[in-house]
Amino acid sequence: MWKVVIVDDEPIIVEGLSKAIKWDDYNCTVVGFAYNGAEGLELIKKESPDIIFSDISMPNMDGLKMIAAIKSILPKTQITILTGFRNFDYAKEAISLGVTRYLLKPSKFDELIEAINVMTEKLKSLTPDEEVTSEEGDSFADESIDLQNPANSFIVKNAMEYINEHYSEKLKLLDVAEQIYVSQWHLSKLLNKHTGKNFSEILNGIRIEKAKELLKNPSYRICDIAEEVGFTDLTHFSRVFKKTEGISANEYRNKL
Repeated sequence: MWKVVIVDDEPIIVEGLSKAIKWDDYNCTVVGFAYNGAEGLELIKKESPDIIFSDISMPNMDGLKMIAAIKSILPKTQITILTGFRNFDYAKEAISLGVTRYLLKPSKFDELIEAINVMTEKLKSLTPDEEVTSEEGDSFADESIDLQNPANSFIVKNAMEYINEHYSEKLKLLDVAEQIYVSQWHLSKLLNKHTGKNFSEILNGIRIEKAKELLKNPSYRICDIAEEVGFTDLTHFSRVFKKTEGISANEYRNKL
């Protein structure tokens, strides 16, 4: 049977979906439900459902990032969004990430049934692939690291934006992964696949580019620049700068 998870911060929606629909008729069974996005994502990672009904306008959860995380980890999972968020661009983005249906609340019963039928038919048409489970507990098919997967591209784009905004902080891969709801192991794989670099190389590359801009101002001391762009140790900064640019920071400044 197809496994179903329901995520919504309105208990009446969760209970209504769980009880009103005769899931057996569609070869489905509800394996769990959650009342907020964070709990929902943990449940989804645990159960690896085939079908998800979820709101995307929940507290402390970016709906699009949640969708991308799900479709990256579980690319074959079918998702129907139930929301009161009436925004065409948002809906378009959600669909581009792989959502099967985007239904506005209050949804009609026949819309829900149509969504179930479409999702189960899509599941039937998919050829089962062997799943791989990471040490952190994420389950995903090999194709989840496919460069053509829009969800993966979305995750990488958001990760790069976050790194660019927080490069000057004591930033770790885990910090970035938590912002986009995937494990650091999975994010590391995505970054490497999409950029050809690991997290440290990406972060240091951004920091060195920022440092090169600051080096144009002669009033900045190199030790201050190193600290400004996120290096806590001048020796480390100097080593990374020379490895990246082929010359020292001081030599770079003298060439300007």
